[in-house]
Amino acid sequence: MCTFVFQLLQQPGAPSFFGASIMQDKDLNEYSPSTSSTSKSLSCSHHLCELGLSCPNPKQQCPYTINYYSDDTSTSGFLVEDVLHLVPGHHSDASNKSVKAPVIIGCGSKQTGGYLNGVAPDGLLGLGLGEISVPSFLAKAGYIKNSFSLCFNEDDSGRLFFGDQGKAGQQTTPFLPLDGKNLTYIVGVDECCVGSSCLDKTSFKILVDSGTSFTFLPDQVYLKVVNEFDRQVNASKSMFQGYPWQYCYKSSSHGVPKIPSLTLKFGTSNSFVVSNPVFVIYGTQGAVGFCLAIQPTDGDVGTIGQNFMTGYKIVFDRENFKLGWSLSNCQEEPLKPSANGNSPNSLPTTEQQSSPNGHAVAPAVAGRTPSKSSAKCRLSFLANSFLLLLTVHISFIN
Repeated sequence: MCTFVFQLLQQPGAPSFFGASIMQDKDLNEYSPSTSSTSKSLSCSHHLCELGLSCPNPKQQCPYTINYYSDDTSTSGFLVEDVLHLVPGHHSDASNKSVKAPVIIGCGSKQTGGYLNGVAPDGLLGLGLGEISVPSFLAKAGYIKNSFSLCFNEDDSGRLFFGDQGKAGQQTTPFLPLDGKNLTYIVGVDECCVGSSCLDKTSFKILVDSGTSFTFLPDQVYLKVVNEFDRQVNASKSMFQGYPWQYCYKSSSHGVPKIPSLTLKFGTSNSFVVSNPVFVIYGTQGAVGFCLAIQPTDGDVGTIGQNFMTGYKIVFDRENFKLGWSLSNCQEEPLKPSANGNSPNSLPTTEQQSSPNGHAVAPAVAGRTPSKSSAKCRLSFLANSFLLLLTVHISFIN
């Protein structure tokens, strides 16, 4: 087994959506299946075509539709199979020149909402538990262990490691089934603490989702957390137009005051500590205020968003169905080469694979996608609503 790494690059100060920035300074090209010699259409009769039963003819190309929760945003189009080209991140092992991994791509021909404003111009990478997601394809083909990790750095950059199960000593907690099925990345929080004060009756379930920029707590838990935070923080409440948070404060002439941490405690006696749970608002003369960057949500399931993951490596161990985390600056490598310089289970080279030689168009898309159908399309690697911006830099770690 080996580990793949995607570089997740975010331009500082750029607008973000679903936890990913709009890369406005990149020269992007639309992906076109018709110009890719390795692309294949998926028919409505394919077992991974969820809308297959609605097709008039089983031989027709499989359609898809995904509706997001934000800003009436959706994408629809058709499914194609193409090849994800993975190359070594380290060139000491000449035998592992490249790997061609088949994946299913949602080729969007109609977009609504945020997509029309240039959201996620590189497309979306599906990381869910469904059969159609990229990690599922890579693991089922034997390229990686059924696990991946990701991290976000303070400078808005990050890395995604396929095949990584984390390091010894990391903290863990099991994923929980939803309606009796292992559908998504939900964990159970036993207790919330603000600073050193732990709050009664603050147990709940929470979805770990890098595709969400910020963090949401169920209403009753939210009220207890924000009230305790407000009691502890030494600053005057304020309002800042254009920001979604209810608990915002003015900075003093000395800057942002000491901020109490927010801790999520789990039944495994492990804790997830967010040392800086605020979003700092800057003016021309520096910090003018800050907001506790959590929002309330209906129901009993919250969401850990990208802002709470910063400074950690988050491990989604699908093989053992557990979440892992450890402090990280996003620079360390999750797997080390063996003594002979090879990975424990080296991937076959391009020449050793049975797939025919061919060239796949690089997976990049235009910054703005028209709402009408076209021969070209918006790229979307599909999964169960767990999505992340895909950049064009791909490398392989032995």
